[in-house]
Amino acid sequence: MKLKKTHLMPLTLTGIIILLDQVSKAIIAAFWPILSYRDDGRVVPRFIANVIGDDFLQIIHVRNRAIAFSLGDNLPDIIKPVLFIVLPLLVLGILLWYYLKSNDFTRFQRWVVAGILGGGIGNLIDRIFRTDGVVDFIDFKFYGIFGFDRWPTFNVADASVVVCCILLLVSIIITSISSSKKQKKKVHK
Repeated sequence: MKLKKTHLMPLTLTGIIILLDQVSKAIIAAFWPILSYRDDGRVVPRFIANVIGDDFLQIIHVRNRAIAFSLGDNLPDIIKPVLFIVLPLLVLGILLWYYLKSNDFTRFQRWVVAGILGGGIGNLIDRIFRTDGVVDFIDFKFYGIFGFDRWPTFNVADASVVVCCILLLVSIIITSISSSKKQKKKVHK
Protein backbone atom coordinates (compact mmCIF):
# COMPACT_ATOMS: atom_id res chain seq x y z
CA MET A 1 0.00 0.00 0.00
CA LYS A 2 1.60 3.21 -1.19
CA LEU A 3 0.56 6.21 0.87
CA LYS A 4 -0.18 9.49 -0.82
CA LYS A 5 1.04 12.86 0.41
CA THR A 6 -2.63 13.85 0.85
CA HIS A 7 -2.98 10.95 3.29
CA LEU A 8 0.20 11.65 5.26
CA MET A 9 0.20 15.46 5.48
CA PRO A 10 -2.88 15.74 7.75
CA LEU A 11 -1.25 13.35 10.20
CA THR A 12 1.04 16.25 11.16
CA LEU A 13 -2.06 17.70 12.82
CA THR A 14 -2.40 14.45 14.78
CA GLY A 15 1.14 14.89 16.09
CA ILE A 16 0.65 18.59 16.88
CA ILE A 17 -2.54 17.90 18.86
CA ILE A 18 -0.87 15.08 20.81
CA LEU A 19 2.09 17.37 21.58
CA LEU A 20 -0.08 20.36 22.65
CA ASP A 21 -2.32 18.09 24.70
CA GLN A 22 0.48 16.32 26.55
CA VAL A 23 2.54 19.48 27.16
CA SER A 24 -0.49 21.38 28.51
CA LYS A 25 -1.43 18.44 30.76
CA ALA A 26 2.15 18.14 32.02
CA ILE A 27 2.20 21.85 32.93
CA ILE A 28 -1.13 21.58 34.75
CA ALA A 29 -0.09 18.38 36.56
CA ALA A 30 3.20 19.98 37.64
CA PHE A 31 1.99 23.41 38.75
CA TRP A 32 -1.75 23.25 39.63
CA PRO A 33 -2.90 21.36 42.71
CA ILE A 34 -5.76 18.95 42.05
CA LEU A 35 -9.15 20.46 42.85
CA SER A 36 -10.69 18.51 45.71
CA TYR A 37 -14.22 18.04 47.01
CA ARG A 38 -15.55 17.84 50.55
CA ASP A 39 -17.76 15.00 51.75
CA ASP A 40 -20.82 17.18 51.16
CA GLY A 41 -19.83 17.54 47.47
CA ARG A 42 -18.79 21.19 47.66
CA VAL A 43 -15.55 22.25 46.00
CA VAL A 44 -12.55 23.15 48.13
CA PRO A 45 -11.00 25.94 46.03
CA ARG A 46 -7.27 25.27 46.27
CA PHE A 47 -6.03 26.99 43.13
CA ILE A 48 -8.25 28.30 40.39
CA ALA A 49 -6.92 30.75 37.85
CA ASN A 50 -9.72 33.00 36.65
CA VAL A 51 -8.54 33.67 33.10
CA ILE A 52 -11.44 35.84 31.96
CA GLY A 53 -13.37 37.95 34.44
CA ASP A 54 -16.75 36.97 35.89
CA ASP A 55 -15.59 33.32 36.20
CA PHE A 56 -16.33 32.72 32.51
CA LEU A 57 -13.09 30.78 31.91
CA GLN A 58 -11.05 29.14 34.63
CA ILE A 59 -8.00 26.92 34.57
CA ILE A 60 -8.40 24.24 37.23
CA HIS A 61 -6.90 20.78 37.75
CA VAL A 62 -9.23 17.80 37.98
CA ARG A 63 -8.78 14.14 37.09
CA ASN A 64 -11.27 12.07 35.15
CA ARG A 65 -11.05 8.31 35.69
CA ALA A 66 -13.87 7.68 33.20
CA ILE A 67 -14.79 9.04 29.77
CA ALA A 68 -16.57 12.24 28.66
CA PHE A 69 -18.73 13.84 31.35
CA SER A 70 -17.30 11.23 33.79
CA LEU A 71 -19.51 8.57 32.22
CA GLY A 72 -18.64 5.16 33.59
CA ASP A 73 -16.96 6.46 36.75
CA ASN A 74 -18.99 4.05 38.88
CA LEU A 75 -18.22 0.97 36.77
CA PRO A 76 -16.22 -1.84 38.42
CA ASP A 77 -12.46 -1.33 38.12
CA ILE A 78 -12.11 -4.63 36.26
CA ILE A 79 -14.26 -3.36 33.36
CA LYS A 80 -12.72 0.11 33.04
CA PRO A 81 -9.47 -0.92 31.26
CA VAL A 82 -11.48 -2.76 28.60
CA LEU A 83 -13.94 0.08 28.02
CA PHE A 84 -11.54 3.01 28.46
CA ILE A 85 -8.30 1.63 26.95
CA VAL A 86 -8.81 -1.48 24.83
CA LEU A 87 -12.02 -0.37 23.07
CA PRO A 88 -10.73 3.16 22.24
CA LEU A 89 -7.42 1.68 21.06
CA LEU A 90 -9.34 -0.67 18.76
CA VAL A 91 -11.57 2.15 17.44
CA LEU A 92 -8.58 4.45 16.84
CA GLY A 93 -6.72 1.61 15.12
CA ILE A 94 -9.67 0.91 12.80
CA LEU A 95 -10.11 4.64 12.11
CA LEU A 96 -6.40 5.02 11.26
CA TRP A 97 -6.47 1.92 9.05
CA TYR A 98 -9.57 3.19 7.19
CA TYR A 99 -8.05 6.66 6.93
CA LEU A 100 -4.88 5.28 5.32
CA LYS A 101 -6.59 2.70 3.10
CA SER A 102 -9.64 4.61 1.91
CA ASN A 103 -10.09 7.29 -0.71
CA ASP A 104 -13.57 8.13 0.57
CA PHE A 105 -12.51 11.23 2.51
CA THR A 106 -12.25 14.71 1.05
CA ARG A 107 -9.10 16.69 1.80
CA PHE A 108 -10.94 18.63 4.55
CA GLN A 109 -12.32 15.41 6.05
CA ARG A 110 -8.80 13.96 6.22
CA TRP A 111 -7.68 16.90 8.33
CA VAL A 112 -10.59 16.60 10.74
CA VAL A 113 -10.13 12.82 11.04
CA ALA A 114 -6.47 13.54 11.85
CA GLY A 115 -7.71 15.89 14.60
CA ILE A 116 -9.96 13.17 16.00
CA LEU A 117 -7.03 10.73 15.99
CA GLY A 118 -4.80 13.25 17.79
CA GLY A 119 -7.36 13.92 20.51
CA GLY A 120 -8.17 10.24 20.94
CA ILE A 121 -4.51 9.30 21.24
CA GLY A 122 -3.85 12.20 23.65
CA ASN A 123 -6.48 10.98 26.11
CA LEU A 124 -5.47 7.35 25.60
CA ILE A 125 -1.92 8.24 26.65
CA ASP A 126 -3.32 9.64 29.91
CA ARG A 127 -5.49 6.57 30.52
CA ILE A 128 -2.50 4.28 30.09
CA PHE A 129 0.23 6.28 31.83
CA ARG A 130 -1.59 8.44 34.42
CA THR A 131 -3.03 6.04 36.96
CA ASP A 132 -4.93 8.82 38.70
CA GLY A 133 -6.90 9.68 35.54
CA VAL A 134 -6.99 11.96 32.53
CA VAL A 135 -5.93 15.54 33.30
CA ASP A 136 -8.75 18.02 32.62
CA PHE A 137 -8.26 21.74 33.20
CA ILE A 138 -10.39 24.01 30.97
CA ASP A 139 -13.54 25.14 32.79
CA PHE A 140 -16.21 27.37 31.18
CA LYS A 141 -19.28 29.00 32.64
CA PHE A 142 -22.29 27.69 30.69
CA TYR A 143 -25.07 29.83 32.18
CA GLY A 144 -27.54 27.02 32.83
CA ILE A 145 -27.70 25.84 29.21
CA PHE A 146 -28.60 22.12 29.10
CA GLY A 147 -28.77 22.28 32.89
CA PHE A 148 -25.05 23.04 33.28
CA ASP A 149 -23.94 26.02 35.36
CA ARG A 150 -20.43 25.18 34.15
CA TRP A 151 -19.54 22.97 31.19
CA PRO A 152 -17.77 19.78 32.33
CA THR A 153 -14.04 20.42 32.60
CA PHE A 154 -12.07 19.31 29.55
CA ASN A 155 -8.62 19.39 27.90
CA VAL A 156 -7.02 19.99 24.49
CA ALA A 157 -7.64 16.38 23.36
CA ASP A 158 -11.33 16.56 24.32
CA ALA A 159 -11.75 19.85 22.46
CA SER A 160 -10.04 18.44 19.38
CA VAL A 161 -12.25 15.34 19.29
CA VAL A 162 -15.49 17.27 19.80
CA VAL A 163 -14.75 20.09 17.33
CA CYS A 164 -13.40 17.71 14.69
CA CYS A 165 -16.34 15.29 15.06
CA ILE A 166 -18.77 18.19 14.55
CA LEU A 167 -16.80 19.41 11.52
CA LEU A 168 -16.69 15.89 10.09
CA LEU A 169 -20.41 15.41 10.54
CA VAL A 170 -21.22 18.77 8.91
CA SER A 171 -18.80 18.02 6.08
CA ILE A 172 -20.35 14.59 5.46
CA ILE A 173 -23.83 16.12 5.36
CA ILE A 174 -22.75 18.89 2.97
CA THR A 175 -20.87 16.42 0.75
CA SER A 176 -23.87 14.09 0.73
CA ILE A 177 -26.30 16.88 -0.21
CA SER A 178 -23.95 18.11 -2.92
CA SER A 179 -23.51 14.60 -4.30
CA SER A 180 -27.27 14.03 -4.26
CA LYS A 181 -27.87 17.26 -6.21
CA LYS A 182 -25.27 16.23 -8.81
CA GLN A 183 -26.96 12.83 -9.19
CA LYS A 184 -30.35 14.47 -9.72
CA LYS A 185 -28.88 16.77 -12.39
CA LYS A 186 -27.43 13.78 -14.23
CA VAL A 187 -30.76 11.91 -14.13
CA HIS A 188 -32.69 14.93 -15.48
CA LYS A 189 -30.33 15.46 -18.44
